[in-house]
Amino acid sequence: MNLQEFLTIFISAVFVYNVILSRFLGLCSFIAISKETKPALAMSSAVMFVIVSSSALTWFVYRFLLLPLNLSYLRTISFILVIATFVQLVEMIIKKVSPQLYRAFGIYLPLITVNCAVLGVAVLNADMFFINGKAVAGSFYYSVFQGVCVGLGYTLAMLLMSGIRERLELCNVPKPLKDFPLAFIIASVLSLSFMGFSGFKF
Repeated sequence: MNLQEFLTIFISAVFVYNVILSRFLGLCSFIAISKETKPALAMSSAVMFVIVSSSALTWFVYRFLLLPLNLSYLRTISFILVIATFVQLVEMIIKKVSPQLYRAFGIYLPLITVNCAVLGVAVLNADMFFINGKAVAGSFYYSVFQGVCVGLGYTLAMLLMSGIRERLELCNVPKPLKDFPLAFIIASVLSLSFMGFSGFKF
């Protein structure tokens, strides 16, 4: 483990391979929840909690259960079960702490279970930090840190999108472009702008 590895993971996960704007994962919640900043930030916090927690747990499941028993082909279903458990936990906490926020999320909160961004990080960790069925040195820390960085990248994309959409609510937008059509145009422009980071060399 060294600082350069962590820096590389941070820049890659947040900017170069942003989970939403470069990998195009988790677009459902990105488009639906990003109308206002407060729900977008709350959704980002929930997704980050699930990503970081599932990154840690899926590492243990993969390292100490699936690989020793030669069950790596069950990786995807195992990871989904871990993610579903954490989503239920987050859902119960939000419902108890803030019923209004729970109602604002609607169906999108349970959909974190099948949010491909969360599952994608777990699979990416297994692909990146395990070589020939063995964990690389410091793989657990790399996996958890990558979960944190992907969550930060998700949050960055959500806040950028919600900020732009809130400002556009004050503008005279043509009726055919309101809501989702305009949201997809904004997402396209943001994605193109993030492509500029792909020229970075490490």
